[in-house]
Amino acid sequence: MIPVAEALNRVLSAFSPLPAELVALPDALGRVAAEDIRARLSQPPASMSAMDGYAVRAEDVAQAPTILRQVGEVQAGSAFDGRIGPGETVRIFTGAPLPDGADSVVIQEDTEAEGDRITVLQAGIRHRHVRFAGIDFQAGQIGVPAGKLLTARDVGLAAAMNVPWIRVHRRPRIAILATGNEVVLPGDPVGSNQIVSSNAFALSALVTAFGGVPFNLGVALDTPESLAELTAGAWNADLLVTSGGASAGEYDLVRSVLGDRGMDLDFYKIAMRPGKPLMFGRLGDVPVLGLPGNPVSSYVCSVLFLRPALLRMQGLDPAETRLKARLGVPVKQNDQREDYMRATLSRSPAGELIAKPFESQDSSLVSVLARADCLIVRPPFAPAASKDDIVEILPLTGGSFSL
Repeated sequence: MIPVAEALNRVLSAFSPLPAELVALPDALGRVAAEDIRARLSQPPASMSAMDGYAVRAEDVAQAPTILRQVGEVQAGSAFDGRIGPGETVRIFTGAPLPDGADSVVIQEDTEAEGDRITVLQAGIRHRHVRFAGIDFQAGQIGVPAGKLLTARDVGLAAAMNVPWIRVHRRPRIAILATGNEVVLPGDPVGSNQIVSSNAFALSALVTAFGGVPFNLGVALDTPESLAELTAGAWNADLLVTSGGASAGEYDLVRSVLGDRGMDLDFYKIAMRPGKPLMFGRLGDVPVLGLPGNPVSSYVCSVLFLRPALLRMQGLDPAETRLKARLGVPVKQNDQREDYMRATLSRSPAGELIAKPFESQDSSLVSVLARADCLIVRPPFAPAASKDDIVEILPLTGGSFSL
């Protein structure tokens, strides 16, 4: 068995950011910028009024009240052709360009109008209520750096910068194959010795959540012929993920069948709980991640190894986010395997995180996994810990304390 950290380094070394593709701006949400996104114009393009009111020369309204003569009007999307002279003003609306000669705006609430006679009731100062040209961004300026996961705010910024198309890293294509004679799909008839498949659906959801594109190869029977036939469908995938069949039993055929087809095995078995029988290798050009069949083991291994690979392929930092919490109950001494205990999270009256592991940590309990907010990480040979001791936790996406 190899340590978790070593296994992760070996998995990540097999992946690099995928090539870029061009997508339309409406399709950019949740994608990762493959290059800097630069403004194609300055915003605003000219000095603009920030309020409805009157464009003035500040020196004309240094004292109040004072009377100015209105010589025009300008709305957003138009311009005043002349120049404001001493004692003159132009009616202006929010977003309209400031007329030549003006350097300030008096809001309409501070004025009284009688025809073209505008009485300014509140003294003004230079540059008040003016948005200067380029104050938001300037042409050529980087608005969104390469490597950033694009949010709705980034999409809005790119639109404002007049960028209709964005180069992003291609989404990873992940082939998912469940195995086992005992596995049937949800909704199908379930025999007395069968179970309903959940791993492939959980894996597909995780792949989608972290930016990949899953495609399900189906369920392979525990025969070399079935496994060989279905794994052939992964020829164009960026990663093949198998579930089950990776243990040491005589019907656990994934390792042997893929080995016969030329898989170069990197490692097999990790010093962790749950998830010891985890396999990683390469079948031709396609990396292969062989997950255990128990649902909890499969999912925990996906969080630890599949998620970082997905992020790396999209040009994102694959480092996981770990937090500190206090134990809600005592835990026993750990053995030689790194342990990932499913737990709930709450907060103490002082606002500290409290992690309480479930009493049963059996790797088949899907209901326990669904209720978990985090994984308590217990290093190999960690001593027994008491209630309120500090432990390291890995939040689970989709729980009350999501990443």
